[in-house]
Amino acid sequence: MIELIPAIDIIDGKCVRLSQGDYNSKKIYNENPLEVAKEFEANGIRRLHVVDLDGAASHHIVNYRVLDMIASRTSLIIDFGGGIKTDEDMLIAFENGAQMVTLGSVAVKNPDLFKKWLHQYGAEKIILGADAKDKRIAVSGWMEDSSLELIPFLHDYTKEGIYKVLCTDISKDGMLQGPSIALYKEIMKEFPEMHLIASGGVSCLQDLIALEEAGIPAVVFGKALYEGRITMKDLNRFM
Repeated sequence: MIELIPAIDIIDGKCVRLSQGDYNSKKIYNENPLEVAKEFEANGIRRLHVVDLDGAASHHIVNYRVLDMIASRTSLIIDFGGGIKTDEDMLIAFENGAQMVTLGSVAVKNPDLFKKWLHQYGAEKIILGADAKDKRIAVSGWMEDSSLELIPFLHDYTKEGIYKVLCTDISKDGMLQGPSIALYKEIMKEFPEMHLIASGGVSCLQDLIALEEAGIPAVVFGKALYEGRITMKDLNRFM
């Protein structure tokens, strides 16, 4: 059974969504992310992906108070990403209730620090964020492209012990046009033991079914829920 992980993206303490990572496309869905998290929990969801979009575009975590509020008032298992650049940021994330962190930019820009954290905290707590555009890694809230190719990038880190990977196809994210199933199948064929978390493009219940049928272990999705294209009732079949 595919693991369902709704996303709460945060700007200025509010629950928002972007399209293709474009901050100018911001749409606010709820002023209070805790309300959203509680609704997920009430409907049987157990996992949550929280993204500090202010942090992703900055040099440090910004919205840690929102993380603390959700973690302290729900029993959801939270992975948190966005703005984690230093040892202090890592401590802030874990001290405010994250059970796991998703790290992308630092894995590209400071691999030694990433590997230090991987050995310090363990692969159970570290999710590699592999955000790709045309199979090349993008960083800093997707505002910078890198020259790194996706599959070799994943090879480098699986050799270090990484097995949880959140892969977002940036071209699909927030567009409600369907996920990159061919890309995820390619990754799973190359790394059959990987706990791959697909992200980007989920538009309807059928997309979730297709990902499950393709053998993808987990999926992060948000906009389709917020826009009412997928209902909480739809998700019961996966519970």
